[in-house]
Amino acid sequence: MRALHQPIREEVLAAVTRVIDSNAFIMGEDVKLLEKAIAAYSHVPYAIGCASGSDALVLALMAAGVQHGDAVLTTPFTFFATGGSIVRVGATPVFVDIDPLTYNMDPIMEIARRRGCMVIEDGAQSIGAEYKGRPAQSIGDIGCISFFPSKNLGGFGDGGMVLTQDEAHAKKLAALRVHGASKKYFHEWVGINSRLDSLQAAVLRVKLQYLDSETSGRQKNAARYRENLSVAVLPIVLSSPAPYQTRHVYNQFVIRTSKRDQLKAHLGENGIGTEIYYPLSLHQQVCFSDLGYREGDFPVSEKAAAEVLALPVHSALSEQDVDYVCQQIRAFFA
Repeated sequence: MRALHQPIREEVLAAVTRVIDSNAFIMGEDVKLLEKAIAAYSHVPYAIGCASGSDALVLALMAAGVQHGDAVLTTPFTFFATGGSIVRVGATPVFVDIDPLTYNMDPIMEIARRRGCMVIEDGAQSIGAEYKGRPAQSIGDIGCISFFPSKNLGGFGDGGMVLTQDEAHAKKLAALRVHGASKKYFHEWVGINSRLDSLQAAVLRVKLQYLDSETSGRQKNAARYRENLSVAVLPIVLSSPAPYQTRHVYNQFVIRTSKRDQLKAHLGENGIGTEIYYPLSLHQQVCFSDLGYREGDFPVSEKAAAEVLALPVHSALSEQDVDYVCQQIRAFFA
């Protein structure tokens, strides 16, 4: 983060100072301008800021009318908030294994429309990504974004946003984030307190200007990884976009290997930070044991959790940095 933030430090400081001087810390002008900018960037008419990506999921489920007794289908190979948000609104997560090649399922929208179900996109890490020419968060009924600092568009703290094409959903979401009140002190629903503060919005407005160049850098680094690592015969599976994917933004560059933990340790010993997204599928988490799932129920997800390893890919990496990572991977398997 230091390498990414240093070049824009003065610009961010000026934006934060402006908010401090205005004293408009909650739901200020910066929040409105950021919502407008993100909506335009994602090709949707409505964007509603909130306090975190996790809250974005909860708000989306609440706006969809999900409640006690309902079931929500989702993937077990994801960050905890995807399943946790379902439980928080009183519903039951029903897990579906991932596709072994794309980690997703192409006909989700078709199935949902045929069954009369809503689709909520957990796009926490995918702002700027495109599927068959359509931006993430514009495909389902409601899309959710996280502005956690490590995301491609990350703030200086927590933050999130909910996007939709539907005016009724937008009005309800805007009310739900302020205790369910569309007018101050008059509550149509029981909502939550989940507002994106103006300081984070100001930071994000600055960083949004550089998002596409940051994405280009990530794409370049990902291509260099594939070029370097595909030359040697290595027991790894390389990350690559699905054939139908128009734009990959590489919040992570993930490889797979049966020797994941040993490789991670080797890279760490040689000054290379890596991360595992995610080491345990949701159906195996202790807090979801009451759902009745067992090891082996979702073999593709479980195998992925045992093998995935995310390599550094951010745009501040030099070609020499990427080459060094590849060199150490080859050395490990030599």
